[in-house]
Amino acid sequence: MDAFSSPSSGSSSQPSTEAFMGQLKVQLAQAHAEEFLETIRGKCFDKCITKPGTSLSGSESSCISRCVDRYIEATGIISRALFSSPF
Repeated sequence: MDAFSSPSSGSSSQPSTEAFMGQLKVQLAQAHAEEFLETIRGKCFDKCITKPGTSLSGSESSCISRCVDRYIEATGIISRALFSSPF
């Protein structure tokens, strides 16, 4: 039985709605995480890395760390505001 087979359907090839929604949620979460990391990489790299090389300097490393922390914090604030407001 694959992820889309309904337990009660036996050999039926019709996906269950519940399994499909679960699979969709996983894929959306993965896509969101990839986009989030790509955005952080782009923004923080552009801001913090002035002379790309084989390793990060101490100031570049600190800048990257602060940039990522602030981006995560800002994303959390925006998410809480969006999901707590009545629609």
